Amino acid sequence: MSDNDINELGVINREFDKPTTKKDQQESRVVEELSSQSNNQVTMEVKVASPFTRYYDGQAFSVSAINATGPFDILPKHHNFMSLLQPCNLVIRTANGDEKKLDIAGGLLHVKADKVTVFLDI
Repeated sequence: MSDNDINELGVINREFDKPTTKKDQQESRVVEELSSQSNNQVTMEVKVASPFTRYYDGQAFSVSAINATGPFDILPKHHNFMSLLQPCNLVIRTANGDEKKLDIAGGLLHVKADKVTVFLDI
């Protein structure tokens, strides 16, 4: 990067920041599509439950947790996914802007067609 790549305000020119690989370009298009949705109303259905308790059931912008490979996030339009969860704080960013944190001892997370289901105490 040269001095020509940075303007007088110290901002990097957007041309330098463009995705170069096909995968990066696809991810960039998905992010742009989600960002362009009116009022950020892109959500997914989330249910968190144990055999006798329902902890959360509603719309959310994201779910964050930890599995054996490390921390991860689930966002709307996520591919089908299933994972065993490690003990962690499960964080749900709700559609009304709140953040719900659940201290879990582990569980099973399943994602399919913008529906996230987390099974606890199994």
